[in-house]
Amino acid sequence: MPDHLRAPLENYLAAAASGEPTPGGGSVSALAGALGASMAAMAANFTVGKKQFAAVEPEARELLGKVEDLRKKLQELTQKDTEAYGAVSAAFKLPKAAPEEKTARKAAIAAACRGAMAVPLEALRACRETLLATRRLAEIANPNLISDVGVAALLLEAAAGGSALNVAVNLPSIGDRELAAAVQAELNATLADCARLSKESQDLVAAALMKGAG
Repeated sequence: MPDHLRAPLENYLAAAASGEPTPGGGSVSALAGALGASMAAMAANFTVGKKQFAAVEPEARELLGKVEDLRKKLQELTQKDTEAYGAVSAAFKLPKAAPEEKTARKAAIAAACRGAMAVPLEALRACRETLLATRRLAEIANPNLISDVGVAALLLEAAAGGSALNVAVNLPSIGDRELAAAVQAELNATLADCARLSKESQDLVAAALMKGAG
């Protein structure tokens, strides 16, 4: 399995565009989230250590630490999603001629899909946490970076939606109706939260741009 995190970006993009199954939508969504977190971190970095923002320095520094940790997490999930899907692909290729083979294959598919579901679910949660920080940065960050805060919000909302899709596609195959229902409920609630946080952030960005910031 290629280590996409340490290969040139052009290699990753070419692989995503190819006829190979990985990297796919889950990985690309996590990458979009990492890029969004990078923009939030950039806005925070241009705020901390500046005399004119001394009043918000402690909070901005705390937010910077949070979004940097989340950026690294989403970056790692970009690779983990590719690896998780590889397990699903391998499970579907198992033999299914004999009854015992069918049973073993079904169990292997369910286990692999639970693993493949867990990665984008983790990414979705990370996107929400990053959007929480981005929402606050839209209020206190260096106004010259306000457009970057807006980019962060847009990317993170898209990443959350993409991650949710990649959770949902695995739910029918995990072999656990109660778990599937609970996860679907979490998806609905988290996506609604992400949409709200993104809109609030974008509204703050738009208001700042109307004043000529950025």
